[in-house]
Amino acid sequence: MSNLIMKRIYESYDESDGCRILIDRLWPRGISKEAAKLSFWFKDLAPSNELRKWFCHKPELFEEFRGRYLDELRTDEQKLEYIGQIIEMGAKGNVTLLYGAKDPVHNHALVLMEELDRLVETEG
Repeated sequence: MSNLIMKRIYESYDESDGCRILIDRLWPRGISKEAAKLSFWFKDLAPSNELRKWFCHKPELFEEFRGRYLDELRTDEQKLEYIGQIIEMGAKGNVTLLYGAKDPVHNHALVLMEELDRLVETEG
């Protein structure tokens, strides 16, 4: 989805971000609510507490984490509702998904983006 952007919440705000959605379960350290300039905080779209704690950002667990998180994204009603909202907003303008993880390759935001891209491709 070309209107969907992913970036760390610690990166500077830009007007082209459009709708800014924090997709972490926990509030990121060192960021004020004012500086975040959020439109929404979809904390329940993040991996479950159990999965988040199990993964603990260990790259060697990422592939298994990815599969488990995809399962959550595809079966959890709340997550499916948020995904629908993001796709709908993305059809109208830019949507920036914000995450706090330091690792840009092994994080849930990347998995979520892959799933959103897949869903938009199958719908379009």
